[in-house]
Amino acid sequence: MDVGNKIKVIDRLRLGFAVLVAKSVTFLVRSLRLGAASVLPGSIARRIEPRLLQLLSQQVKNGVIIIAGTNGKTTTALLLCTILENQGYRVCHNSTGANLENGLMTALLESTNLVGTLDVDYAILEVDENIVPRVLKPLQPRIILCLNLFRDQLDRYGEVDTISKRWTKVISTLPRETVVIPNADDPTLSLLGQQLPQKVLFFGLNEPEHYLEAIPHAVDSIYCPQCGHSLDYQGVYLSHLGDFTCPSCGFTKSQPTLASREWSQILVGLYNKYNTLAATTAAIELGVDETTIRDTINNFQAAFGRAEDLVIDGKRVRILLSKNPVGTNETIRVVTQSTDKTTLLVLNDRTPDGTDVSWIWDVDTEKLVERGGTLVVSGDRVYDMALRLRYSEKSAHSNLNLIVEADLRQAIATALEHTPATETLHILPTYSAMLEVREVLTGRKIL
Repeated sequence: MDVGNKIKVIDRLRLGFAVLVAKSVTFLVRSLRLGAASVLPGSIARRIEPRLLQLLSQQVKNGVIIIAGTNGKTTTALLLCTILENQGYRVCHNSTGANLENGLMTALLESTNLVGTLDVDYAILEVDENIVPRVLKPLQPRIILCLNLFRDQLDRYGEVDTISKRWTKVISTLPRETVVIPNADDPTLSLLGQQLPQKVLFFGLNEPEHYLEAIPHAVDSIYCPQCGHSLDYQGVYLSHLGDFTCPSCGFTKSQPTLASREWSQILVGLYNKYNTLAATTAAIELGVDETTIRDTINNFQAAFGRAEDLVIDGKRVRILLSKNPVGTNETIRVVTQSTDKTTLLVLNDRTPDGTDVSWIWDVDTEKLVERGGTLVVSGDRVYDMALRLRYSEKSAHSNLNLIVEADLRQAIATALEHTPATETLHILPTYSAMLEVREVLTGRKIL
């Protein structure tokens, strides 16, 4: 036996042992109802076989698809996964949203047999934007979807231009046959796509009727990523995403592959039109039948916490994850476009949320306060959010009924009491708060 074959045998034995241990941990955690075992099995297996991510991903028959960005990863990944499954493919997907390295490994391990064989056609992995440079080489993705880059958890990640430069540097070293699908409406990602040697397909909107009246406070990249000059916007759709040109160097928005008007969208909110177009562009590139794509869009069900609708005590509840300025502005837009008058905001500052909650002062909460109604506030930083809402009042005699309740269970009960049977209670939580809210409402943990 030569050295090459010997190494392969050793790798297989080590991988098989790592898989056996991981599956045992998964069984134990779920049997004891300690959670969904979406991270721990991967963490332990990785210690046994450090190259676990590479050894598993290279077994995926038709390739790995990475979905990265600040907002929309879980929804886009679920949509693309559903499209491919409806086309008849077997798909591995980190459906719990665990998008760091251990979560990616756990998702792949979930689909292996007891000896470490992974028999799937595609692996769709949503990836935290900060670890993209670390996982691209071991995963060797067939397609990379770049959704957007917004300020998010500044205590951990820093500004968007730092992340985009790291992405560009690493993606450019991948094989030429790699397909990259960036958001044309995001100046930073539009430039990223224009600089890459790989095949690049863009997605974006061509619907000026959806322009915002003004650029919101939570805007990140209104300066040219190429020369630094202020961009000229014909209009913005959300935050800094829009139609733009640079009067100094000539940099301009890339041309989207699809005409956005020709495609309907999943769920509520303009941000979900972007998610729809991203997944659709990837599906068409993979050769999926157009009828399958459209049927999937029309029948799509939300991922947990992302415009997810529940019925609690006969009342409709909609959970809208709100974890950064841009995302929260968009969920507020959804709420203010409805006639419902009760909203619950839950603000936490744990590790999954980011410990710096100063971002709430970049959110246009004034629009939520101006409409009046009942706002219930809860979470670890309940008083920070309550203060932000009070500062949003233009008059001491507003029609706002602000209820501050630190206990989450009581806050949910209070919000439900104030919600008429004919209306929907909108809940806007940060990430860890969303998991807590769902556990209270459904009695089940996600992670």
